[in-house]
Amino acid sequence: MPSRLAEIVDEFVAAPRDVVLEMLLEYSDAVPPLPAGHPGHEGMEQVVECQTPFFLRAEVTPEGTVDTLFDCPPEAPTTRAFAGILAEGLAGATAEQVLAVPDDLYQRMGLAQAISPLRVRGGTAILARLKRQVREQTA
Repeated sequence: MPSRLAEIVDEFVAAPRDVVLEMLLEYSDAVPPLPAGHPGHEGMEQVVECQTPFFLRAEVTPEGTVDTLFDCPPEAPTTRAFAGILAEGLAGATAEQVLAVPDDLYQRMGLAQAISPLRVRGGTAILARLKRQVREQTA
């Protein structure tokens, strides 16, 4: 797992349960906007398991690092927070590091006790789609 993502996980694990949701929502602001001139959701995959419209794209660069794009409305702060955690935690990560992220990342962070199972399922689906796109590009 990339070191920054591991740090984020450790911060959540060490946090008192009553502040975990607040910590999570802080990451909703960490999602960079789509680049200027980006053609909307073209070339992005929708994560249908999310209750809100959520789109992503992972691109493995020639250097072997993974660039991510996420789009989710601001009215869905929990879902945006999942994207924010991945955007910050995977910044500069290699394809191998992204593929090594545990599938149960959000459970390891203790989020299953702070948010609904449906939200955790959506976050898990986001990570699964991201990893699948990376796997397909490195195969």
